Amino acid sequence: MRRTLFILSLFFPLLVHAVKIKDISNIIGVRDNQLIGYGLIVGLNKTGDGTTSKFTLQTIANMLQTMNIKLDPKDIKSKNVAAVMVTATLPPFARQGDKIDVVVSSIGDAKSIEGGTLLMTPLKGVDGRIYALAQGSVTIGGRNGRGGGALNHATAGRIPAGALVEQEVHFNLYSQKNATLSLKESNFKNAVTIQNILNRFYKERVAVAIDARTIRLKKPEKLSMIEFLASIGELSIDYSSKDKIVIDERTGTIVSGIDIQVEPVMITHGDITIKINRQKIMPSIEKGSSVVPMGKDIQIDRNNGEVLAKEGATTVANIARSLKKLGAKPKDIISILEAMKSAGAIHADLQII
Repeated sequence: MRRTLFILSLFFPLLVHAVKIKDISNIIGVRDNQLIGYGLIVGLNKTGDGTTSKFTLQTIANMLQTMNIKLDPKDIKSKNVAAVMVTATLPPFARQGDKIDVVVSSIGDAKSIEGGTLLMTPLKGVDGRIYALAQGSVTIGGRNGRGGGALNHATAGRIPAGALVEQEVHFNLYSQKNATLSLKESNFKNAVTIQNILNRFYKERVAVAIDARTIRLKKPEKLSMIEFLASIGELSIDYSSKDKIVIDERTGTIVSGIDIQVEPVMITHGDITIKINRQKIMPSIEKGSSVVPMGKDIQIDRNNGEVLAKEGATTVANIARSLKKLGAKPKDIISILEAMKSAGAIHADLQII
């Protein structure tokens, strides 16, 4: 299958732009919690676990025993039942009776769990306590891989609002006099900027940056902690973000800041050569030449497989587009960018996903 290279140029390299504090930070203690459980899905049309999934047969026998029906697991031949792992996310401040979505995933040899019903399944946290009970009809979507974000196979599905919260995670935020703000990305400048803005806005020392990611907060006497945190979240700062190039090796997608510069370097990769030099004027292009301009300060030579560029005017986005024009495959472009990073020609962070 032929793969296509996608090059996306975004404005996130060392840009300073206004963002709200709530969009770049979290309050420590205000967080989601992961839940997990083991259960049975029934009502399948002979697409459930077979006799080789002995844990499923034992679970069925155990369930029937709670209903005063004693049965040897070896005598169970049903293929209408499947054992599944059930997962969910408990949001912060969830209260008893709230409903949350759950995901069910087969762990046996079931062919499909479509159309099944999950029996009541306790969902536990990392501390072993039960925080929710899940039950309901399983929905399957996008089995052909075009389900708009839904799970794309029949051995996993969802139950929207399929679990009821039974136990709350207690966190008395209202009575707190202090809180801690954690930035989503470590940056000394941003931490100090938030500290200074908060202290100026409230006209007292309410914030202290203790490292590149953490700001300690002390609420003003005239505000409750809830009011204090709500007002902090709405304040905007001039946010500085890092240079970053994100590469998805599986799809060949490269996401790069539009102005990430490439330093002078010469790299040869197979039949392709990249030359970025300090010359002030690019060579003139004669009529009928194999050299094709890709912009004011970058050219490609089709015959020699070369990318020629001038120092100070060459960006990662331009290099990637030029290499694509030469017919380079996605894996070749990714290898060249990795080599440039290793050689010190690219100073931005390179993230492979």
